[in-house]
Amino acid sequence: MTTIDTATGEAAPPEISSERVKDIFSNIASRYERFNAVSSFGAYKLWLRTMAQMAPIGPESCVLDVAGGTGDVTFTMARAKRPRSIVCSDLVPEMLEVARAHYDEGRADGVPVQFQVADAHELPFEDGAFDVVTVAYGIRNMPDRPRALAEMARVLKPGGHLVCLDFSTPSNPAWRALYGFYLKHMIPFWGGLIAGDREGFVYLGDSIRAFPDQAGLAALMRNAGFVDVEWRDCTGGVAAIHRARRP
Repeated sequence: MTTIDTATGEAAPPEISSERVKDIFSNIASRYERFNAVSSFGAYKLWLRTMAQMAPIGPESCVLDVAGGTGDVTFTMARAKRPRSIVCSDLVPEMLEVARAHYDEGRADGVPVQFQVADAHELPFEDGAFDVVTVAYGIRNMPDRPRALAEMARVLKPGGHLVCLDFSTPSNPAWRALYGFYLKHMIPFWGGLIAGDREGFVYLGDSIRAFPDQAGLAALMRNAGFVDVEWRDCTGGVAAIHRARRP
């Protein structure tokens, strides 16, 4: 079995994780951005800017944002890189409703954006449809990561790139221990205070601790057929941005 419980990393039917993710994120969609801002002390905005710097997006690029949620990555790429078009996809319709509202407010700065409810394990797009695929905080919530990464490779054109931002593992032992304490105690606290869902954010902390480190995620990407896999640590390895190419 390649599917796992994303809270533990142990083998489990995919429905366990998929239904949990739908339930948590449908309930917190309207408060998700505020949680990100407060819980990261604003650092996630810097991570997004670094992600945009690493994304090889040009004016003719067609971009797919997987697990696009409320549109943070989509709108960052739109404003920073001004591609031809972006498709913002997510498993949770309520998250995309927030993203659509932001689009109507002009956050894409005139770049055309389409919104698509989609499961990353079975992307509803043709082979080779996109120049770049982006995903932030998404692979960690996917119970069949090899399949999801293979789908991202499939929809990329030959030579296209995957750019992934997610939480990771600090290399410094003291920083790693402090980060572990923060995940266990403070993430649920902020989740309860801001989103009214302490238990949902217990899952968030658990899923981060169970997620592969930088080298582990890079290995998953290579196993899915990607080459030239590299990463850049953010905030001492609290998060990492991986970039990989479809040959």
